[in-house]
Amino acid sequence: MLGVQVAVADDVLQAALELKQRGGGQIVTLNAEMTMAALANPALGSAIAQADLVIPDGAGVVWALKRRGFRVRRSPGIELARALLEQAAQRAWRVALVGASPEVMALVTTRLRNEIPGLNLIQTLHGYQSPEQWPGLEQQLLEARPDLVLVALGVPRQETWIQRLHQGQSGLWMGVGGSFDVWSGTKQRAPQWMSRLQIEWLYRLVQEPSRWRRMLALPEFAWAVLRRG
Repeated sequence: MLGVQVAVADDVLQAALELKQRGGGQIVTLNAEMTMAALANPALGSAIAQADLVIPDGAGVVWALKRRGFRVRRSPGIELARALLEQAAQRAWRVALVGASPEVMALVTTRLRNEIPGLNLIQTLHGYQSPEQWPGLEQQLLEARPDLVLVALGVPRQETWIQRLHQGQSGLWMGVGGSFDVWSGTKQRAPQWMSRLQIEWLYRLVQEPSRWRRMLALPEFAWAVLRRG
């Protein structure tokens, strides 16, 4: 789709679990905004191209795939990430969380431990570390060899960071955008009726008016898909 790979798996959770069995890898949750960013940013485009599983997170991606003859369900990354955390608790996986603010990380750590019994969080690193601290923290993370790493550093940083770090690791590494904000309770997901109408982008824009420039990628994406037929 527009030169960006997307998996058309019927069950993305099963696809992720099978990836873990094969030795792990990088999971990308793709939407229209990220697709346009990948076309403009070679580093992001490379990270997505080399990812092991790219799932259709956004309604625009599902629409574009349908135009190409592929009928897939939208698979929100936040839902896959939560399902993987629940699997992690059941399978005794070692889990690391990376990103968000110190306050959000403290909240999400507490909430997840309360909501998912048995979850083994071996490392929680907020995203506001100093440049001098990152190399040492990254080395600690690699030495811990986690089974699941969820990264909330924003696009494109989380994708390029994962691409650089996960090489040679056996776990699943997944960028989760604003999921920590939602899980911590500091932000809310769009209501179900907005999800059904595929206008979650409008809810996010109301919550964060500063996103309006980024939202311009949505009509650009639609036009690019229509032009390519």
